[in-house]
Amino acid sequence: MSTLLMPRATAVWLVGNTSLTFEQIAEFCGLHTLEVQAIADEEVAVGMHGLDPVANGQITKEELERVQKDPAARLKIVSTDNLPQPVSRNKGPRYTPIAKRGDKPDAISWLVKNYPDMTDGQIGKLLGTTKSTIAAVRDRTHWNSQNIRPRNPVALGLCTQADLDAAATKAGVVLPSLGVRYMTAEEAATIPAPKPLEPHQAGQERERGDRNPFGDHRR
Repeated sequence: MSTLLMPRATAVWLVGNTSLTFEQIAEFCGLHTLEVQAIADEEVAVGMHGLDPVANGQITKEELERVQKDPAARLKIVSTDNLPQPVSRNKGPRYTPIAKRGDKPDAISWLVKNYPDMTDGQIGKLLGTTKSTIAAVRDRTHWNSQNIRPRNPVALGLCTQADLDAAATKAGVVLPSLGVRYMTAEEAATIPAPKPLEPHQAGQERERGDRNPFGDHRR
């Protein structure tokens, strides 16, 4: 079902540019008749720019003229059900928060070191970076090369483990199947905190820590 865009701004335009009754405008815009009257009296929506429903294609000029001639008639919004739907666009480059963009060279260095078969295009898609930056990190010509240190992009929050595994698999890397699963934050929260040591236990722990490997007490 089609809905009206910006009902109050549309009412402002209709009040100022047509001879429609308050009831006609109120019903079309989904407002109360008293609110439409307040708009006409400039008690509300003062300074609001009106929105022309004819210009934006929500009603036709002929429809507007028809209803203005008959106070009992009601405006009917143009149906958009049969209009072509917008074509979905392909996803663009991965967005990275500004605070994390400085970590990309470290992540690139880690991928180059641990996944040498991964192409620059695959790294760029995974991290949302450019091929020139990747090449600079590979060739050690990056302006900040002396401070770059390899760091896992998952730990840096630049991608998910699933994204990394998918990119690695696409690059021909055979991932080990160890049956290991990372603990979720919810599961980690259920682990009880360690109980504090009793005073006599704490003393025993300190005594053990003072022993050398040969069992003698340190002096």
